[in-house]
Amino acid sequence: MDAGRAGDPEMVTSAAEQLPFILIVCEGPDLRLAYVNAATRALIPGRETLGRPLGEVFPDVGGQQWIDLYAEVLHSGVPMRGVEWRATLTRPDGSVHEIYTTFSISPWRHADGSVRGVIGAGFDVTPMVQARLDAESRADHMQERYEKTLDVVTALQRELLPRGLPVLPGAQIGASYLLADTDRAAGGDWFEAVAREDGTVALVVGDVVGHGVAASGVMGQLRAVLQDRLAGGADVAEALDAADRFARRNPAAHAATVCLAVLDPRSGDVAYCTAGHPPPLLIRAGGDTRYLSPSGAAPLGTGSGFAVCEERLEIGDLLLLHSDGILERPGLTVPAGRAELARVAASAATGQALHAPHDTAAERVCSQTVELLVRISGHSDDITLLAAQRVPPPPELTLELPAELSSLRASRAAVTDWLAAAGATDDDAFVLQHALSELVTNAIEHGYEGRTGGPVRMTVRLDPGGEVVAEVRDQGTWREPARKSLRGRGLALTAQLVGDLRVEPGPAGTVATLRHMLTRPARKPGAGRRPDGRPGRAEPMRLEEAGPDEVRVTGPVDATTATHLRQDLLRRSRGGALPLAVDLTGVTVLASAGVSALHQVAERHRRQGAPLDLHAGRGSAAQLVLDLVALPHRITQAGHTAPR
Repeated sequence: MDAGRAGDPEMVTSAAEQLPFILIVCEGPDLRLAYVNAATRALIPGRETLGRPLGEVFPDVGGQQWIDLYAEVLHSGVPMRGVEWRATLTRPDGSVHEIYTTFSISPWRHADGSVRGVIGAGFDVTPMVQARLDAESRADHMQERYEKTLDVVTALQRELLPRGLPVLPGAQIGASYLLADTDRAAGGDWFEAVAREDGTVALVVGDVVGHGVAASGVMGQLRAVLQDRLAGGADVAEALDAADRFARRNPAAHAATVCLAVLDPRSGDVAYCTAGHPPPLLIRAGGDTRYLSPSGAAPLGTGSGFAVCEERLEIGDLLLLHSDGILERPGLTVPAGRAELARVAASAATGQALHAPHDTAAERVCSQTVELLVRISGHSDDITLLAAQRVPPPPELTLELPAELSSLRASRAAVTDWLAAAGATDDDAFVLQHALSELVTNAIEHGYEGRTGGPVRMTVRLDPGGEVVAEVRDQGTWREPARKSLRGRGLALTAQLVGDLRVEPGPAGTVATLRHMLTRPARKPGAGRRPDGRPGRAEPMRLEEAGPDEVRVTGPVDATTATHLRQDLLRRSRGGALPLAVDLTGVTVLASAGVSALHQVAERHRRQGAPLDLHAGRGSAAQLVLDLVALPHRITQAGHTAPR
């Protein structure tokens, strides 16, 4: 090397350009970009960088703490580091790119030691993190082994928490729960959302003093007392009086704190009480925030009454209940924790934090707020968040369908869109799509028996208790299924899928009514959910060769495609004389007509003595239906199969 060129700016710049990691150099109080290297520019194609403030160059990460982190280093002069932080960046075409980085942000100093700017350097570790996440999602058997090693207290705590949150007209509910420290030190935090017969919803976050078996047991008892009173129609003060009486009799429940709010989604009225608990945070639709006034009540069992305060939510407003674990994080004062919670929760509510298009605002607030806050400070206590956003209720869906099988595709698309707008999960959407397809098929095939007749009318609505009520009505004539006929299998399958099914024949036609409760799970803070394909869209059925003597089936197998499936499978197996494997993992709808076709193909193979191997991926639509109808099959999982 030429010693005379040592420190030459052109040489230094050339070397920095070729560095395989992200490099961002900012200067001055407004953090104007002085330099970004090639690896950084590749992440943000088309953006102007040099001389512009960091916040203008990266407006899409404004709610993700990155700009705040650079400003903090500039102000304090103290370096900061992070491991595998997630960020979402918007591409020029509008698509969103998710990356994970391990980084350090350091002060850039003048010769006299004063801070000139900030230098950020980071490695893009997305492939490594993504590989780990993919491996975790495929390794269900590893998850089962992990569950067996969980501490019994943690298992008890998780069993005592709600398995699902109600999906209601006029209110979207979200929740998240993070155990203290290692995710194994279960404590006494809990949450509850109770849909009530009068159309209101009760929201509860509570905290029992201590950790371990005693705290978890008392938590479960307090939750049961409040759930029973609230479901029975008790108001805020009455429910807390019942919990207070329990706390007076049980020393372990003494000084437990509770925040209880009852929301009427129709009017927006909220009645609430903070019994020794932090007050809720109100996030307005535009992003403004304020903490509600404490009601002044003391913790349970301490001799206090339960004064009730009132508030009102407008459409788009969000109410966030939380435990003190999110405020009392290591290194923070409570006022600082309150301010940080309000700022980050507002960013998540308005969609300015991490990209999560399939999550509701309530879910974003609960999952992203925890993820973004604890990754800086960590946490030493359980953290519980419960959010409710007031939204317009979904309108009732009404369809007038011609009495012909071609109506199935159009009805499936309309129902899918309605369920997505109502907030149904993919699991509930799958169940309802199957059930409604069966009812429409039954009305067309058996109500009119192939004759041209009146329409099939479908209505779908979400009742105040979070239950989908769907009705399929025809103007045909009801016939009882013959004992040895395949007819009636669709109704039997529907009855197994949904919560309740009633079929009422009459002189003017037949009315089939199903009811099915919608729930959404509490979100686990951490990696964002990958977009899921919506089941039941208007895609065609396809059969493709997947290998020697194997065929892969994708798309809907219903009354319009079942005959083609049966004919194609028998053609490939020479009428059942040759072995055939059929992969049904990609099937989005497996209606009774498809089940009948598979039974016929299986019977033909049995007579010919050639094996028919049906298999489907664990958790797939086909696997659920094959289990219900007891059709022999194998479950495919992580590259191997298990017999059924």
